[in-house]
Amino acid sequence: MKLYRSNDQLFYRKGSIAGRCHACAERRLNVMNVYGDQRSGNCYKVRLTCALLGIAYNWIPIDIRSQDTKTEQFRRINPNGKIPAVELSDGRCLWESNAIINYLARHSSLLPNDAYELAKVQQWQFFEQYSHEPYIAVARYINVYLGRPAEKEAEYEGRQQGGHRALSVMEEQFHTSEFVAGDRMTTADISLYAYTHLADEGGYELERYPAVSSWLDRISRQPRYIGMLD
Repeated sequence: MKLYRSNDQLFYRKGSIAGRCHACAERRLNVMNVYGDQRSGNCYKVRLTCALLGIAYNWIPIDIRSQDTKTEQFRRINPNGKIPAVELSDGRCLWESNAIINYLARHSSLLPNDAYELAKVQQWQFFEQYSHEPYIAVARYINVYLGRPAEKEAEYEGRQQGGHRALSVMEEQFHTSEFVAGDRMTTADISLYAYTHLADEGGYELERYPAVSSWLDRISRQPRYIGMLD
């Protein structure tokens, strides 16, 4: 296993799910294991949060097409059999991307302490999961992962209206604030950025949403920012 560096603060190791014998050594170094697919927007949320906060982690690639998430070994980490999932340095596990990034961002500027401000962050994260991701991410999955086969064409087209509705809601929000939940970046921005900045891969023309496009640019200019494939 080789040590990699991204930016000045982020260190991670690439391994495999079969190589979990390294877990004890990693825990001694207080490094958590992150299980994911580098092309997944939900997994990118975790990687981007770690980069912005300078959090070290051990990256363990998971191939969902090879049924890695269905193994008994992986289901001990996430019984729901999905990525991303993290195994903390003390052996405890977390899954669901927004829960993970909120945990990682605790005590940082990315997650408010005020109850109302925190609720606004969570409000937009629920919006992402129920009104945004099911359309934009699924359309991208059909196009990028599946190659947009003929038998999926109707489903692909059926996702377009909902995705445009979500982007329109965001466009309106950015006429009143620079970031999703207010005037500073939070984990709500990370949640929505992950698939929004890839929306063109799902057939959405972001040129139609200039305020959203400006917000995407603001996120990409944050200190320690990394792209999906960095």
